[in-house]
Amino acid sequence: MEIRSGLLGRKLGHSYSPQIHAMLGSYEYPLYEMEEEKIEIFLRSGNWTGINVTIPYKKTVFPYMTEVSEASRRIGSVNTVIRRPDGSLYGDITDVYGFTAMVMHTGIEVKGRKTLVLGNGGAAAAVKAALEDLGARPVIISRRGEDNYTNLDRHADAGIIVNTTPLGMYPNTGETAVDLRDFPHLEGVLDIIYNPAKTKLLLQAEEMGIPCGNGLYMLVAQAKRSSELFTGKAIPDSETDRIYRALSASMQNIVLIGMPGCGKSTAAANISRLTGRPSFDSDEITEKRAGLKPSEMIPALGEKAFRDLEHAVLEDLGKLSGAVIATGGGAVVRPENYAPLHQNGVIIWLQRPLAELSYEGRPLSLTVGVEKLYEKREALYASFADAAVKITGTPEDTAKAVIQTAQDLFSEGSI
Repeated sequence: MEIRSGLLGRKLGHSYSPQIHAMLGSYEYPLYEMEEEKIEIFLRSGNWTGINVTIPYKKTVFPYMTEVSEASRRIGSVNTVIRRPDGSLYGDITDVYGFTAMVMHTGIEVKGRKTLVLGNGGAAAAVKAALEDLGARPVIISRRGEDNYTNLDRHADAGIIVNTTPLGMYPNTGETAVDLRDFPHLEGVLDIIYNPAKTKLLLQAEEMGIPCGNGLYMLVAQAKRSSELFTGKAIPDSETDRIYRALSASMQNIVLIGMPGCGKSTAAANISRLTGRPSFDSDEITEKRAGLKPSEMIPALGEKAFRDLEHAVLEDLGKLSGAVIATGGGAVVRPENYAPLHQNGVIIWLQRPLAELSYEGRPLSLTVGVEKLYEKREALYASFADAAVKITGTPEDTAKAVIQTAQDLFSEGSI
C-alpha cells in the first residue's frame, strides 16, 4: 500500500515534522496550509492516506471522524487521521503518547505529585490526560480560570510544573509565565517547547538544579506513533531515541568564546566548511549595525555603547538553530549574554597561548594589556563554557577538535 501523508495546519512555517518522518519511513510528507473553510473538502477528498493535524485544527477535524480513539474522545481533539480503505476516517491524538514518552525520557517522577499545567489549550488537555494516566495530580493554570496566575501562591506546594503555553518559543525567547523561586518543593520542570532547546523557564530550572526537559522528545515520539498508524507497522522505541539525538544535535548551535585574536572567526569558518552549518561572526554583525569597527566604536563611543549593541546582536544570534557563532572576545563580560547563547547551543572556549594572540584592531588588548585582560576574563570564560579546546595545531585541526567536542556534548543528552 502506498503511504501518502503530511501535516495539516493554517500557518506551518518551518516544521521539523517532514525531517522526522523522512527518518521514520519512505513515504511522502508534504505540508498542507489552508484556511478553515477548505478543511471539509480536504478531509473528504484529499489525496492522502494519513495526515497529522496541528493548531488550530485539532478540534476542527473532530466532527468529521467516523471513529476516534479513546484518548481523542476523552480530550475532544485529533492530531492524526487515517483514511480507511472504505473512505471512513479514524482519528487519534498521539500527543498523549508523545508527552508520556517525554516524561519517561527525562526520568522525572510525576506519580502522586501535584503538577501545575500552565495553559488551557489543546496541548494542555493532552498533557493533563497523560499526567492522569501516570498517576499525577494535574492542576490547569489559565489566565482567567479559578486557578490562574494571580493566585499561584495557593500552589506553592507543587512538585512539578509543565509549560504548554507558547511563552518563550522562538522567536520571542526570554519570556516565561512563572518564577520557579515561588515553588520551593519542585522536583521537575517540563516545557513542551523545543525551539529554543532551553526556554527561560528551563534555564532557570537548570540554574536551580531542578531536573528538566524540553518538548523535542515529545515531538519525535508522537511522530513515531503517528507513523505506526500510517503504515500499520510497529516501530521500536530505539528509533525515537536515535532520531531525537540526531535532531537535537542538528538544531543546536556551536558557540565559540575566547580571548580577542585567539582565532574564533577562523575556526567558525572552518567548522562551517566541514559541517555545512552556517557561520556568523558577532563582531562583523555589530560592525555592520554600527557602521563602525569595534576598534573605532570603543574609542569613539565608549565600551558600554559597544557592549549594548553587542548584546542585542548576541540575542539575535542565540535564536538561531544549527549555526556556528563566533563571539567577540568580551562577550562574557555581560552576564546577560549567557542565556541567549546557552538557550540553543553548546559554548566552547578556544584557548590559545597569550603570546600568540593577535593585537591588531583590538583596542582593549592594546590599552589594558593581554595579561591583565585575561586575568579579568578567565573566570568569566570558564563560567560560560561547556567545554574548552586548546589551539595547538593548524586551523583545520582546531575546527575538527571543536566539532568532536561539540558532538561529545550533544551525545551527553543535553535537553
